[in-house]
Amino acid sequence: MRAVIRLLLRFGAALALAGAAPTAALALDIVRLAAVEREPYAGAALPDQGYVPEVARAAFARSGYRVQTAFYPPDRARHLAEAGEVDGWMPVHADPALQAGFVLSAPLPGDQLGLLKRKESPIRLPADAARRPAVALDALAGLRVGIARGSISGPAAAAVAPLRTERVALDVQNLDKLANGRIDLALIDKYLAADLMALQRPQYIGKLEFLAPVLFQSSFHLAFPVGNARHAELQRAFDAGLKALEKDGSLGRILARHGLAAPAEARGKGVRLTIGTVNNPDMQVMQRLSRQFEKTHPGIELEWRVLEENILRRRTLSDLAIGDGQFDVITIGPNEAQTWRTGWLTPIAGLPASYDLDDILPSVRQQLTVNNTLYALPFYAESSMTYYRADLFRQAGLVMPARPTVKDIQHFARQLHRPERQQYGICLRGRPGWGENVAIVGTLANTFGGRWFRPDWTPELDSPEWVRAVGWYLDMLRHYGPPNPERNGFNENLRLFADGHCAIWIDATVAAGSLYNPKESRVADALGYAAAPVAVTVKGAHWLWTWALAIPASTARRQAALEFIAWATSKDYIRLAAAEQGWVSAPPGTRRSTYDNPAYKAAAPFSGFVLEALTSADPRNPTLRAVPYTGIQVLSIPEFPAIGNLVGQEIAQALTSGQSAEQALRRAQSRTVKQMRDAGYQP
Repeated sequence: MRAVIRLLLRFGAALALAGAAPTAALALDIVRLAAVEREPYAGAALPDQGYVPEVARAAFARSGYRVQTAFYPPDRARHLAEAGEVDGWMPVHADPALQAGFVLSAPLPGDQLGLLKRKESPIRLPADAARRPAVALDALAGLRVGIARGSISGPAAAAVAPLRTERVALDVQNLDKLANGRIDLALIDKYLAADLMALQRPQYIGKLEFLAPVLFQSSFHLAFPVGNARHAELQRAFDAGLKALEKDGSLGRILARHGLAAPAEARGKGVRLTIGTVNNPDMQVMQRLSRQFEKTHPGIELEWRVLEENILRRRTLSDLAIGDGQFDVITIGPNEAQTWRTGWLTPIAGLPASYDLDDILPSVRQQLTVNNTLYALPFYAESSMTYYRADLFRQAGLVMPARPTVKDIQHFARQLHRPERQQYGICLRGRPGWGENVAIVGTLANTFGGRWFRPDWTPELDSPEWVRAVGWYLDMLRHYGPPNPERNGFNENLRLFADGHCAIWIDATVAAGSLYNPKESRVADALGYAAAPVAVTVKGAHWLWTWALAIPASTARRQAALEFIAWATSKDYIRLAAAEQGWVSAPPGTRRSTYDNPAYKAAAPFSGFVLEALTSADPRNPTLRAVPYTGIQVLSIPEFPAIGNLVGQEIAQALTSGQSAEQALRRAQSRTVKQMRDAGYQP
């Protein structure tokens, strides 16, 4: 009967049924799940809500169900399930206390619990601690161990019972207590500890460290209340779907997309490099072409972790925060090169003369250099610019100035917004993140005359200049942007524009190579470009960014990693990419020889414009008024990823809730003031 109902729904025949039958039938196919915030595994702000909710959707989809997810505190999620208001909750541990009221799904990869300590502490674990965690913990009797309530169960809960434990509501509270010497250890998931330091407590990076090995690896489950008549049916459906995901490799791919998969073992006797990079088109080309590297370097195998931008930044920084050593090559930007602590990155030395380091553009090389030491090699560099549909402008009798103002952009977007045709006046990054929506908002704040901090490091996010800049941004996306702009980052907007859905797009110059390539863009022959828009000053109106390849100091495969990054950033690689993609799509922005190449200049009409934008952007003089930092859209201070993420979240929340720029920025100001005080910038 269920199969019949699904078939009727799929083809619309269910609409012919009388009364409420269509609604009832539809309800049978919906699974309502309450989710608990447990980053990085599940969270409303994570891409796809995190790995566990994505697996739940994918597994149930294999049996024809659709999942609706909402996030709640743990006690509330359980109560909703027990009361029958949802069909289940996730993620949960196999807690004996749940046995009377719930059936649990098959297991999913879950926590990796271990001990966090202060770096100067002499505490160590024996090498066999993972095999005998209870014995290892016994040796810690008398030490104060912090635990977040509800964070452990099963063997871990039993093992810590004899210890001198102190329980708090949130794991971040234990980080604070540990850093301030009020406890000796914190029992915490290693990914969670790393993320908390990377995103909320960057001042603790280098001061706290995770003790190897992981002591407890516990599984996650979905819990279905036995009071729900469908509990057994839903359990079977999820378990069958999960088994199918495991069998065809989909589960592993989901884990990898969220940066949670363990490095693979080398297939042969050679060296295996794990490379963490962003899922931008140029990096995807690098992954394809890397087969040529493996042919010429038969002793080196490459394992790729191609991640969404926010996940890449989170996983690489958190990996370094706890010294986990999962990556041998990482893709970073100027902020990381300039601010990551000494000892995190391997200095670049020993390059062959054929590499021609002097060919790298000075402005790009400078971004990756600290105290005359180079810490990364640039793969491509970019500024920002305005793309527009020249054909739509001609049809509407509009003319784009070479240097448009924000008022020009607003006028043009209003004139060209045709949502009924899926033609949107403007596309801008809306996805929250310091490298996503904050990239465009930061340059807007600059050109409106704003700044992040006064010279004494007092935040100025609630200033009139910031309010006007964010107000303009919100107005553009609310009135003239595509649906659900908060979901769109660089890649999503690139696809929208290339498919003809955006009249205007303000973003990275690197996109020009894809947009002018007729193999990748439907608007290649109808494309125009101009400078990034200006409000009251040209200072900081266009950004300067470099995606570069670096070698973490934690890798044991430094020489092989150096060979790879030298190959991927060389003149030979640029020629190889041009041979496959065409010169128009060659990696831009890094080498003078590329811009001197007649073939590139002929294929890329934007090349001179981009070169001028790259060389004129000045991170040392980014704003109208004096500031204590360097950087245009990204500040070279260790705390910026945490601050940028919280600002991005507030702006994205305002975009979806309809709240004003003033409301969002008041919250951002308050949170930033606290962050800077906690980091010691202000008393």
